[in-house]
Amino acid sequence: METKTITLRDEERTPCEVWSRVMGYHRPVSFWNPGKQSEHAERQYFVAEKKAG
Repeated sequence: METKTITLRDEERTPCEVWSRVMGYHRPVSFWNPGKQSEHAERQYFVAEKKAG
């Protein structure tokens, strides 16, 4: 199977709004105060391995 690469110019792109759970409900990260936005940018993500058995 051949993989096709698609390249977009900046004017073709659409901003993506990121939401996260805060205190039991979901809010857009753009609504957070600057300190919380900074903490969100520093988050480290991981993938947990499935345990066999």
